Amino acid sequence: MENQTSTYEFLLLAFSSHQELLFPLFLGLYLAAILGNLLILVAVGSDPRLHSPMYVLLVNLSLADLCFTSATMPRFLYALLTGDQTITHSACLSQVFFFLMAGNVDVFVLVAMSWDRYVAICKPLHYTTVVTLPRCMLLLGAVWVGTALHSLLHTALLARLSFCSNRALPGFFCDLHPLLHLACSDTSLNYMMVIVEGGLVIIGPAFCIIASYIFIGAAVCQVRAPGGFHKAFSTCGSHLMVVVLFFGTLVAVYLKPPSQAEGQKEDQDLVATVMFSVVAPTLNPYIYSLQNREIKVALAKRALFQASCAGDQGPGHCLCMLGPQVLAAGGCRGSGSLPGAELMS
Repeated sequence: MENQTSTYEFLLLAFSSHQELLFPLFLGLYLAAILGNLLILVAVGSDPRLHSPMYVLLVNLSLADLCFTSATMPRFLYALLTGDQTITHSACLSQVFFFLMAGNVDVFVLVAMSWDRYVAICKPLHYTTVVTLPRCMLLLGAVWVGTALHSLLHTALLARLSFCSNRALPGFFCDLHPLLHLACSDTSLNYMMVIVEGGLVIIGPAFCIIASYIFIGAAVCQVRAPGGFHKAFSTCGSHLMVVVLFFGTLVAVYLKPPSQAEGQKEDQDLVATVMFSVVAPTLNPYIYSLQNREIKVALAKRALFQASCAGDQGPGHCLCMLGPQVLAAGGCRGSGSLPGAELMS
């Protein structure tokens, strides 16, 4: 047994066969996640009317999903493309840190979004006083700092461990349970922190989300407007489906006692890991945001604006590229009124 932490490597064994079929599949999922989340960032960033608490939460969910998938997928796609399944110890620890941080931000932003919907549906008269932008920004700042400290704790506890000569990991990225299973030193403190502190991070938010949806469901059942119940139920149902997929697979992978974690079925854990680390972040922007009418309108305005500026080569062309906000101030100087400016206003 040696602990040459600066030189040794781990071997990622998952999906070591049929790589020519798996590469386009996971590349498509990753590109869909990147595209969906970038569209949300562009839509909210280009429309000042969307600078409200609800859309700030959506932006942070998109940022977390981008970080969540980018922490693992580029290295995994590289392994599928080249066949190089090794990863250094330092890169492995970095992957653990950013993966845990982004995943936990995802969890708490989903909680904040369920709180936002609960206040909007169940207490609409108090919404503007309860859900304010400064309060939302303060909450999100605490979430990012707190999750970074949470991830740093687990990464530091992992860095102190010694590993045996067998350094083959069953997954496609470095994760806590497989790494703890390979460690030769005492991992009781690590497992205790995963169960106790990790349980609070997963079970507590899941309970809050379920409770908020119960209250929302009770309020929706009282909707008497024609089609209102069906529309609200279909929207909340799709949200709840993604939440169950995300939290259910998280619990299945992380909240296991050490005895079960060491004897876990690798194929089942691998499927669950793909679900919460790849599939759920890919679905989030399409379920939560891109079905939103305001997001669609903002993207349409952005596309119309870019098309207008693409055909404008006058003195005001550079000013045109500043964004749709210029149109609200009277269009682009030196170019007259742009096509579609009336529609966009």
